[in-house]
Amino acid sequence: MPRRSHRRPRITPVRALVAALALIVGVLFVRSFLFPHPPEHQTPYPRPSATATSSPTPAVVASPTPSKTPVPHRSPVAATTSSPVPAGRARLALIVDDCGQWLHIEEGYISLPIPLTLAVLPELRYSTRIADEAHAAGKGVMLHLPMQPIAALNPGPGKIMVSMNDETIEAQVARDIDAVPYAEGANNHEGSRATSDPRVMAAVMRVFRRRGLFFIDSRTIATTVAQRTARAYGVPNAARDVFLDDRNTLPAVEAQLRLAARIALAHGSAIAIGHPRPATLAAVRALYPELQREGITFVLARTLVSIDGKPSRPSRT
Repeated sequence: MPRRSHRRPRITPVRALVAALALIVGVLFVRSFLFPHPPEHQTPYPRPSATATSSPTPAVVASPTPSKTPVPHRSPVAATTSSPVPAGRARLALIVDDCGQWLHIEEGYISLPIPLTLAVLPELRYSTRIADEAHAAGKGVMLHLPMQPIAALNPGPGKIMVSMNDETIEAQVARDIDAVPYAEGANNHEGSRATSDPRVMAAVMRVFRRRGLFFIDSRTIATTVAQRTARAYGVPNAARDVFLDDRNTLPAVEAQLRLAARIALAHGSAIAIGHPRPATLAAVRALYPELQREGITFVLARTLVSIDGKPSRPSRT
């Protein structure tokens, strides 16, 4: 009996394409379970498109959120517990942290027709340029001072570490101030460990006292001694009330911005900190006219600092 020949079926181009697509889909399906996306709060800022104004940032990029869950400051107590703030006298200072990295978003803030303050990290690609542009546009400029967090994160160039001696800390703070043109004051970038260390903060405040600058405590941890130390050294100071974009979505940022406005209306003033994120910029751009109609006056951060850390209530006249 003759042996039957076994011919292999011909693989047509169509069959090959279908097989390849099936393989790709299978790989992506398996990868989605083995390597899920990181949670939203760990997602870095969106990378700008490749244009002349958005070239790559330095190797060290500021983290988008504090290393510890920030502590609340004042609550939006109803005006029934205090004297109502006169119409148009509730002051809200917006601070944009982590500037010097995403130029086109930071320039979007500068273009807004309201007072706000840019907190600029030292020694980044656009640090000098964005400080110059902000000052030219009448915006406030602050140093965003990189300080050691509790988590094992690198806060970036110019960082202040608790392992430094006093002389090294003071020299580094002075260099950081000089790296940001027109800086009138500073707040801490990260710093949950450094701002909890009285010795470190004393060294920092000695420099600010000599240079005549203010300090705003970002309050990234409940054990911070930054504002208390500033008061002790006679450095004008204040503290953050609201972080706008711990949740990086437009509805969440809008809710936080309204919270900041309620605090200002109840207490006379508030300080809100956001970041160079598209959602945050969009929320501020969309809501500032509404908040102004409700009695909010946007101000530069420097107007809300004082030696005792308590901004004066605006005059009723």
